[in-house]
Amino acid sequence: MSAIDPALLLRAYASGIFPMADSADAPDVYWVEPERRGILPLDRFHLAKSLAKTLKSGTFTTSVDRAFADVISLCGAPAPDRAETWINPQIRDAMLLLHQLGYAHSVEVWADDALVGGLYGVRLGRAFFGESMFSRATNASKVALAHLVARMRRGGFTLLDCQFITPHLASLGAIEISQQDYLALLESAVVSPPPSAGALASGVAASGADWSAFDLWAGAEAPDAWADGGGSPWFIWQSLTQTS
Repeated sequence: MSAIDPALLLRAYASGIFPMADSADAPDVYWVEPERRGILPLDRFHLAKSLAKTLKSGTFTTSVDRAFADVISLCGAPAPDRAETWINPQIRDAMLLLHQLGYAHSVEVWADDALVGGLYGVRLGRAFFGESMFSRATNASKVALAHLVARMRRGGFTLLDCQFITPHLASLGAIEISQQDYLALLESAVVSPPPSAGALASGVAASGADWSAFDLWAGAEAPDAWADGGGSPWFIWQSLTQTS
């Protein structure tokens, strides 16, 4: 079982390709380039009344990059609606390395001190490639996705890649487009070539959109209620519903 080179992995994402494995125990990965691609247009995110109520209720708090390894583990754990996972050790290790290099991120959802939902993915230019999400409480994964969309809107991102459409994602506004249309959006979002192995080794961070813009805005609105990329999802609701 050989490791996935991080520079190769970023080049793959920049070309519309991503890795998967047949199971958590699979010894190898294979590369996927779907003919039909799932994306979530940031201006079409569906904020249902029930989700808006949850965001304003104080039921959950959210954070970013606070428990990246735990999010991957829970995304790869068996669940009632998902007995198998495609996240094998190669993919997990590659994502952990990309996280250390500043290219992979997680959004966490907490109920008190318990991690009850979250998602993770890869950031490159103005694109975010969503890899997987999990939920251990009602609406927890929806809160994570709402946080991601609000963060991407504030930061000037243009492409949220969902890979494949599911009923869950479709209910939140995700659509399916052709490979040709996806590659056009990807080319616009990833305007510069991905970093080389040498650049990664030198510690060159991801560039493009501003991943931290949401934190700066929320912190300016209420410094005591939003710190270190985490706080009340009320700010997510406010950001998603602001018209100016």
